[in-house]
Amino acid sequence: MKILTTGGAGYIGSIMTVLLLEAGHEVVVLDNLSRGYEDAVPKEARFIKADIADVTKFISPADAVEAVVHLAAYAYVGESVEKPELYWQNNAVSTLRLLDGMRQLNIKKLVFASTCAAYGVPQTIPITEDMPTKPVNAYGMTKLAMDMAITSQATAHGLAAASLRFFNVAGAYKQYGERHDPETHILPLALATAAGDQPTFSLHGTDYPTPDGSCVRDYIHVVDLARAAMLALDHLQPSQHDIYNLGTGHGFSNKQVIRAVEEVTGKKLSPQVGPRRPGDPPTLVASSANAQQKLDWEPQHSSLHEMISDAWQFYQSRQAA
Repeated sequence: MKILTTGGAGYIGSIMTVLLLEAGHEVVVLDNLSRGYEDAVPKEARFIKADIADVTKFISPADAVEAVVHLAAYAYVGESVEKPELYWQNNAVSTLRLLDGMRQLNIKKLVFASTCAAYGVPQTIPITEDMPTKPVNAYGMTKLAMDMAITSQATAHGLAAASLRFFNVAGAYKQYGERHDPETHILPLALATAAGDQPTFSLHGTDYPTPDGSCVRDYIHVVDLARAAMLALDHLQPSQHDIYNLGTGHGFSNKQVIRAVEEVTGKKLSPQVGPRRPGDPPTLVASSANAQQKLDWEPQHSSLHEMISDAWQFYQSRQAA
């Protein structure tokens, strides 16, 4: 299959592209490099530096693209609270233009990167797909809005679609891994501190209603996520929009993540304790029963230590380069 991967120069997008290529697909990467890196795009993929809103300027019907894996988005929770206009423009308006372009190009299949942030502060754990969606930050709001837009496109135009509501993504694959500028995620920040590249990092909030006072999150290995996306591609049905939560079903607090980083790296970390970050729910843990049942998917790399080890190897390889 010929697949267009948006955001293919980013963390998840680059690994998604590699695994699609390894599975025998032909991949075109579309990324404006505002938050990605051209050297993260596998050389076997065709790369187009452009915005997703301009897809029809760079892709034509003659390209015969059959499916889109849409991973391009702004994804900083804190930034989305401070600058919501950026998120509505990039994650919502540009995605609507991408959907318009797909109709013009007669591309009938879509896998969309949604988010657990769509649920906001859940009343019960684990989170299932039928729970109320009440996002508390613009990142979650824009993703939920696009889930709704995709449902309407499936109903009106026969689009075959799946939304994958990722929980916290971690790990690396080969020479591809997580790097952001600026970096806000706890795991790469902790690894950078362990590597001596920064003196410390902040632990945002220790007064949450959780066992140790820090946020609890469900971590999923990026390779397991990409595998789920490929399975979702295989299960798409016309005029149907399926939504799948993707996590391991196990929650780890920020303090537990820090201890695990210390164990993997052998370095003692002393993070600075700061106030809660706006827009952060206390606990987010997935039920992935729907994906397990309908896609025959289950995480194969559910160990937090394995995820951290893979990320640590990637980080060290970047240091040595």
